[in-house]
Amino acid sequence: MKVLFRQPFPNLKINSSRMLRNQSHKPVMLEQAIKYLNPKNGHNFLDMTFGAGGHTERILQENNSAVVYCLDRDPTAYSIAQKFSLQYPNRVVSLKGKFSDLPTLLKKFDCKMNSFDGILFDFGASSMQFDTASRGFAISKNGPLDMRMDPEENILTAADILAKADQTDLYKIFKIYGEEKHSKKIANAIIESRYLFRPLKTTYDLCELVKNVCDNEKRFDMLHRLAHPATKIFQALRIFVNNELNEINHGIILANHYLKIGGIMVTIAFHSLEDTIVKRHIQGNVNENVANVLPLKYKTSPIHMNSSNDFLNVINDNCWHQVNKHVVTPTIDEVEENPRSRSARLRAAIKIK
Repeated sequence: MKVLFRQPFPNLKINSSRMLRNQSHKPVMLEQAIKYLNPKNGHNFLDMTFGAGGHTERILQENNSAVVYCLDRDPTAYSIAQKFSLQYPNRVVSLKGKFSDLPTLLKKFDCKMNSFDGILFDFGASSMQFDTASRGFAISKNGPLDMRMDPEENILTAADILAKADQTDLYKIFKIYGEEKHSKKIANAIIESRYLFRPLKTTYDLCELVKNVCDNEKRFDMLHRLAHPATKIFQALRIFVNNELNEINHGIILANHYLKIGGIMVTIAFHSLEDTIVKRHIQGNVNENVANVLPLKYKTSPIHMNSSNDFLNVINDNCWHQVNKHVVTPTIDEVEENPRSRSARLRAAIKIK
């Protein structure tokens, strides 16, 4: 497969049981997702973003024989999935890897194309990742600037990027992935910090730098609560570190191949970059297997497809029928109970050919 997206900094070498569950984790839009998936006995499902297992557990509880293949790149989530496989014998298959690893992982279980009744995506970082300071995802918790969804994966951390990327690349990452209006000023400040020998190693370091650049500008989230000015910078770095948008793009392609005709795909996105990719795939607005070309232009490294090249035939027509005309959003009650759901957007689409 040809590499569709250019490398942002060419001089850098990048080597490519409920007992364990976080009780504070609340699966977002659970009731809506289960309604569209409509799990029945004998159905096979793919939970592409297992996390703490809230959606998977509900699928298993809705019937007594459906099987769920649970994928996640996070070692903690994978460990929870393995516990689930003991709690629900012969009904849970735990898989560790990225979306693009799926064909290789499923080969071990002899899973064929067009063999799943439903596929669920719950994009973004999980509550467990945000709640663990050492992972470096959260502004509110001081820890190392890591942000890798798989800490065992040999890729650049957020701290590496801040230490090595040039001003132009930092600007593009913040502007494209974070949609940050002060991208240029923040990129310049990061470069200046190197000359002053003040490396950005912790979440606190980065928060303070951005806050100073933005002159303590007041920002508000969708619930009109005060938001830290570094929120979009953290989002941008996390997306870039984990190559998230390219993985989402490839994940939708794989969903099309693994779903049965009449099978349903449910996606839960948390910002427009994720949701636009899903929407354009559902609408058939795909060019050489790429939706939303501009945001997908910048990436950390080419996805290593391995055996998945067979799945990359160009899709020229629409293979989906969206169940609802518009996206589904959380209820007011859910947002009040779980503020992290406030920006969630759910789409459900049926594979029609």
